Amino acid sequence: MSDVFDLGSEHEQVVFANDPATGLKAIIAVHSTALGPALGGTRFHPYASTADALRDVLNLSRGMSYKAALAGLDLGGGKAVIIGDPASLKSEPLLRAYGRHVQALGGRYYTACDVGTFSADMDDIARECSFVTGRTVAHGGAGDSSVLTAYGVFQGMRAAAQVAWGSTSLAGRTVGVAGVGKVGRHLVRHLVEDGADVVVTDVYAPALDRIRDEHPTARVVASEAELVASQLDVYAPCAMGDAITDEVVEVLTARIVCGAANNQLAHPGVEKALEERGILYAPDYCVNAGGLIQVADELEGFSFERAQQRATGIFDTTLRVLELAASDDVPPAIAADRLAERRMREVGRLRGMYVPQR
Repeated sequence: MSDVFDLGSEHEQVVFANDPATGLKAIIAVHSTALGPALGGTRFHPYASTADALRDVLNLSRGMSYKAALAGLDLGGGKAVIIGDPASLKSEPLLRAYGRHVQALGGRYYTACDVGTFSADMDDIARECSFVTGRTVAHGGAGDSSVLTAYGVFQGMRAAAQVAWGSTSLAGRTVGVAGVGKVGRHLVRHLVEDGADVVVTDVYAPALDRIRDEHPTARVVASEAELVASQLDVYAPCAMGDAITDEVVEVLTARIVCGAANNQLAHPGVEKALEERGILYAPDYCVNAGGLIQVADELEGFSFERAQQRATGIFDTTLRVLELAASDDVPPAIAADRLAERRMREVGRLRGMYVPQR
């Protein structure tokens, strides 16, 4: 277990959840509760190994702490992963078993949707658990959080365009969207409505078919590699993490990278490589916070209008990050970290570790 402590040296708590009867194998990671209870989605994915799942949940939960802090929320960062193929393993008994494990944390971690899980799944989890958000509208929830995730990414992209080109409009700009699933699909709609030329790719053919039907002007390319090599003004990674590698930076023609995927930078130092090539990076956890804002609003009794108004603030937050990066002469990823860490440090000092009241 020493490897877990080494890998998760920043984390408050890592829980391995097991239920042989349903096939549940899950890891719940609570990174920080300095600002409040940890909130983060449950990812259901067929990881190649437990080690891969552990690395992912630790990285994702850390990102949630920074995302919540930068978004101005009184929430900490957590995440969970369920190991397996949701198409074959997901069931009501498994989700309910998982809900019991989340319930056992007593409110230190609130779960929501992520890759491989949906609002209806949250309803099943909530049968056993009080600490669930992102539920269906029929059950008083916020529904699909990808709506405001995409809206927030679009606001961040507008802010980056303001810095790069002096205009918030993306009309006439070529935007490449890698991944047009839950979030990417909504982002394409915003871009098309704004007059952008959109190029898309996805590994899932039905997702591309849906884009063809909904947005006939969008161009489809066969692979992410082909998209990255295209002439682009903006590149929007909206699938899995580690999208921005050294190889991608070398061939990318885009002036801006701004997308919905979490943990886009494949390793430390990529942010400097982007800067050296004159590519403006809008930090992922800054611009993709709309979904977190949406599900967090549900904890107060959901109002879409209120949540959307808060998500509109991602424009100003992105500008603040990019302005700090320019004034401190550091890459935007470092500027965003500094702002988030400052809030966690200053407010967290007042609160300490979150322990639910009995």
